[in-house]
Amino acid sequence: MNFQSVKSIYSFEMARFFRTLSQSLISPVLSTSLYFIVFGAAIGSRIEEIDGISYGAFIVPGLIMLSVLTQSISNASFGIYFPKFLGSIYELHTAPVSYLEIVLGYVGAAATKSALIGLVILATAFFFIDFEILHPVAMLAFLALTCVSFSLFGFIIGIWSKNFEQLQMIPLLVITPLVFLGGSFYSISMLPPVWQTITLFNPVVYLISGFRWAFYGASDINIGLSLAMIAVFMVICLGIIWWTFKTGYKIKT
Repeated sequence: MNFQSVKSIYSFEMARFFRTLSQSLISPVLSTSLYFIVFGAAIGSRIEEIDGISYGAFIVPGLIMLSVLTQSISNASFGIYFPKFLGSIYELHTAPVSYLEIVLGYVGAAATKSALIGLVILATAFFFIDFEILHPVAMLAFLALTCVSFSLFGFIIGIWSKNFEQLQMIPLLVITPLVFLGGSFYSISMLPPVWQTITLFNPVVYLISGFRWAFYGASDINIGLSLAMIAVFMVICLGIIWWTFKTGYKIKT
């Protein structure tokens, strides 16, 4: 393992993040703060509690997941797509850098960026809404697993994309709707039985439910099942990335 190469890729990606803080950090924090103000403070005060939790506090985990998922995918996909766009990806092929080191560098940086954004949004939420975290260690673990798994997914999107339009298509048209329909603003137990069953096919439900359990000790899905679904998703992403580098699909051509 060449840790120097991993460090170089990681440091380069993190430097780009800090150079564009207004877009990379401030923008998602401000947009999420608007959700806290409108749904948490204004509308939330007029909505009944859900599972004994005030509505404003109930939506905090879901809003954090919304930002973390989209930022994980965007950071990882752009990180690997930009070298393809510039042609500098061929420098990585000729350098003494293994595929594992490339993935660790890019995915590690993307996961770090999205985790930082998630923690900043969490700190911001305390200014607008009163809530507590019953299981802080579990919360950090869920946050880390989510950042890593969806950064792997974003890495796949970056390899697959042919242009910037495709780079944004899945986060905007797939991930964001799945988050909104995954229990971010409501409990799936409030849905009719048929829709509850359909919702279980949404993988984001398990992420939000597990993350909410870490905050309040209550969730729609068993915590063990949530962890299992994250693990399965991560393994699938790793398998796709392994196949991509093994075959050179859209990497060497």
